[in-house]
Amino acid sequence: MKTMKTINSPRQIAHEILVRVEKGAWATDLLVAHTKQLDSRDAALAWELVLGSLRYQAQLDFLIAELAPRKLDVEVRVALRLGLYQLRHTRIPAHAAVAESVDLVKAAGKRSAAGLVNAVLRRAPRGELKWPDRATALSCPEWLLASWERQFGTETATAIAQAALATPETHVATTGRIQDIGAQSIVPLLQIEPDSSFLDLCAAPGNKTAQAIEAGAQAVACDLHSHRLQALSDLPCRRIALDATQPLPFTQKFDRVLVDAPCSGTGTLARNPEIKWRLQPADLIDLHQRQVAILRNGMAALAPGGRLVYSTCSLEREENDDIIAEIGAEIGGNWAVHRRIPGRDAGDGFFAAVLTSELPANG
Repeated sequence: MKTMKTINSPRQIAHEILVRVEKGAWATDLLVAHTKQLDSRDAALAWELVLGSLRYQAQLDFLIAELAPRKLDVEVRVALRLGLYQLRHTRIPAHAAVAESVDLVKAAGKRSAAGLVNAVLRRAPRGELKWPDRATALSCPEWLLASWERQFGTETATAIAQAALATPETHVATTGRIQDIGAQSIVPLLQIEPDSSFLDLCAAPGNKTAQAIEAGAQAVACDLHSHRLQALSDLPCRRIALDATQPLPFTQKFDRVLVDAPCSGTGTLARNPEIKWRLQPADLIDLHQRQVAILRNGMAALAPGGRLVYSTCSLEREENDDIIAEIGAEIGGNWAVHRRIPGRDAGDGFFAAVLTSELPANG
């Protein structure tokens, strides 16, 4: 990972992080790594500026296109987003928001754009606006809104998009790890009993593994990348790096299996708003194929009479209901589906399907 130069201003940190997010980095990872040197107030401001600018990006970009209809360098566009976000969504004085944004482009080596940034931000409208379409008003891609409407109806789709614009709450689990309340609801579905064997096929960062261990499980935690398993180094469990889409190396069967599958993350848009602007419909096809493969392998590792949970933090049918329909058509079994929807339920969105069949996993 590129090392960020030493900077102390929360606006400078926010600007550099957002430039790197434009190039593929993840905002939260960078915020965690690069706000440690700030006091709590400045760190909180950096977090708000980064995540707020990403949440409202469609609105901010619409205003930029209206006020500066030309091609802009990424450093300039990010500075304008930050300035507009501060003007429209914070109590930061307007003169400070404008002046700091001008300084950002100068510091980024784009001094020639300073006058443009100053002029755009001084002309920027405040208060309520009539947006050109619903997708801009909700700062959400139209295809995602349409997907949610097909599944849940217009009212719920709107509530999901609105929830993605809000700052989410974080709850501390009994394990002592900070975890969304929706994420905490998954492991209890396994009904773990003391000393039961437990396989977590996609374990990192380890919050759900920690919950299972607290419930008394003897855990085996797996993940594709060994470095991600380092986050579980404080937990009493076996840690194995493996590709769960491939046949598993275990000869034993497990009483409980968790397939918390890698997914699009559309249930976590308030925490990871850049997902809105990166995800494409075609991505769901690839994810679906990987999720089916992991679930099949998880079921092959399930002991007769055991219990398996397939879960995602996605709202998309391709990653949830369609997975269970495909697997169910192959092996049958009784599946109980649980769903959490942002804007309706507290916390992030989650899907979980519990296999309650008494048949062997390969039966």
